[in-house]
Amino acid sequence: MKIIMISLDSLRANRLGCYGYPKPTSPYLDKIARDGVLFENAFAADIPTESAHTAIFTGKTGIKNGIVSHGSHLTNLPKSTAWLPTILRSSGLTTAAVDNLYQLKEWFARGYRYYINSVGDERWIDGKTVNGYAKDWLTDHKDEDFFLFLHYWDPHTPYLPPKENIELFYDQNNDPYDPGNQSMEAAYNHLAYPFFKQHHFDLIGPVTDTEYVNALYDAEVRYLDQRLQELDEHLEHLGIKEETFLIIFGDHGESLTEHDIYWDHCGLYDTTVQVPLIMRWPGYIPEEQRIKGMVQQVDLFPTIMDALNIDHDRTIDGKGLWPSIRGEENGTTDTVYLSECAWQAARGIRTEKYKFIKNYDSGLFTRPPKELYDIENDPLETNNLADAQADLAGEFEETLDQWIQDMLAGEKDPMITQLEVEGLPFKKRIERILHTVGLTWNDWRKNPSKEKIDTLMKTKKANK
Repeated sequence: MKIIMISLDSLRANRLGCYGYPKPTSPYLDKIARDGVLFENAFAADIPTESAHTAIFTGKTGIKNGIVSHGSHLTNLPKSTAWLPTILRSSGLTTAAVDNLYQLKEWFARGYRYYINSVGDERWIDGKTVNGYAKDWLTDHKDEDFFLFLHYWDPHTPYLPPKENIELFYDQNNDPYDPGNQSMEAAYNHLAYPFFKQHHFDLIGPVTDTEYVNALYDAEVRYLDQRLQELDEHLEHLGIKEETFLIIFGDHGESLTEHDIYWDHCGLYDTTVQVPLIMRWPGYIPEEQRIKGMVQQVDLFPTIMDALNIDHDRTIDGKGLWPSIRGEENGTTDTVYLSECAWQAARGIRTEKYKFIKNYDSGLFTRPPKELYDIENDPLETNNLADAQADLAGEFEETLDQWIQDMLAGEKDPMITQLEVEGLPFKKRIERILHTVGLTWNDWRKNPSKEKIDTLMKTKKANK
């Protein structure tokens, strides 16, 4: 059996044509979706990247596997933890990855016979690089039973797509650097600016129009779509396309100015936690199938295990997707429990109708202690009902607290440990940057100013 599992970093579900987006970001992904099954309501229970992928490869949510944060110095995944690539390798599959998650934590290289680290000299990892390694590996191993994991970063900041792609999404009569356009002011004077100045804004230039940055994101998605077509055509060239189980998912989405989040993936809003999930396996998965019921990323672990008839730990949090694919069920859950601990720390509950969020530490943002949204009538999550419907918010909080207690089973909460011992990892990043230019966090919080930080960084560079 051949399995290719593809993670599309920072790909937001509703920015794809097959999820209803009207702009031409994803013609080839849309075709793959038509050739297989698309899950309309798939969720990343744990965000961002580090916790999301750990949950996927263990089949357990972060609160159970212990990895709830990203970039923390405290986290460790015991080698005794069941790990999908390790299980597949021991079951006889040749396992490989083209990926750079090893740069985050060592456990992401576990279980692979071949681990090709795609990291380069630049922070931006081009999908052509991933494809180059993947195509060579597939050519060499096309006659074997294998599991190949590919991780594409193209929709991740910084958005640096080819110029010809930008023209598809931004009116060329507009000037993205028009000094009269003030729409970028909130992003440039946000508490997170020192980080994004270095890792995004300096690389795309002095943009003044937020719609241009959003167009860059769309252009990146289109570029990713082109790379996936290139990969798929190689499978066809090798003669293995029809026998390959293809799994494509987003590890998390991306906020494009919503909720005071400027081109990043924090916040438990659907812009970030609702992700694309598409599968194709000719002869096993019917074409043009769309499943409306809710599913989550941890369901991928048992789905792959079941496809290979491998027995697995039934205490995992995921449930196999095959009953839904066969039409026997509609999704795997009616409730997804959400978690994040990077820029901010929060947990939440997503049902078909409601979203409840409990904020532990708002970090660089201004958030109320509780948020409640009527998703059916307020899909953009703009009207917080936590005060107006206090009884309902209280019921959700009780449900969430009970779930946490049940999942911990007497163990210490890893999110509380993170906050007590180290604090929010991404806030620490800002503090380290500020320290290099002689600012404290309190100084910056009182007056976050693009001009101030730009001047201080320029002076520091000149004095070197």
